[in-house]
Amino acid sequence: MRSLLRTPASILTPLARDASLVWVASGVVGVSFGAVCVAGGLPVWVPVAMSLLVYAGSAQFSAVGVLLAGGGPLAAAATGLLLNTRTAAFSLAVADVIGTGRLARLVGAHLVTDETVAFALAQSDPARRRAAFWISGLGLFAVWNVGVLCGALAGTALGDTATYGLDAAFPAVLVALVLPVLRTDSAVRRCALLGAVLAVVATPLVPAGVPVLLALAGLAAATGVRR
Repeated sequence: MRSLLRTPASILTPLARDASLVWVASGVVGVSFGAVCVAGGLPVWVPVAMSLLVYAGSAQFSAVGVLLAGGGPLAAAATGLLLNTRTAAFSLAVADVIGTGRLARLVGAHLVTDETVAFALAQSDPARRRAAFWISGLGLFAVWNVGVLCGALAGTALGDTATYGLDAAFPAVLVALVLPVLRTDSAVRRCALLGAVLAVVATPLVPAGVPVLLALAGLAAATGVRR
């Protein structure tokens, strides 16, 4: 994190501008998550505490979905953990980006998300990747938690969150992040295609969250890809 403070403004400003789109989407989906939780009967503190301590958007939605469907806390936690195991691979991908200090690794591990990793690895050199990780990660964490709090306080006032398209904001941003790489790298296209086929085929056969994990098998198509 200290290296971020020493990074020139000429690098930080463009990165913050580029990350702002993801921050906006994160805030919108955070509002949706908070509203869904409270509208489903959970107290305000549950989504707020979960977002601060767990901080895993898709896993949080899955866990709350299990709770609202009548499942127990253990089943909800297991579902969230299963879906979030993909971040183990993401952590390996950005291990050298986060830094070497204990505090940096502790905080950085908490900030590892699909969007933060994608944004960091899209940069052209190590210094920009490190700055991009911390700018994206800290901004996302702040905006997500503010959004969740606002949504939870709004409660049922928003009604059906799908009516406003809040549930589609994050997937749309993820597509925007990966499209440039898919256009320029045939090896990544092979991995993505195989992973997508596996996920689509598995969706009607396995519990929610498992298709995402199965899609990681698409990395088998990366044979020969440069590191």
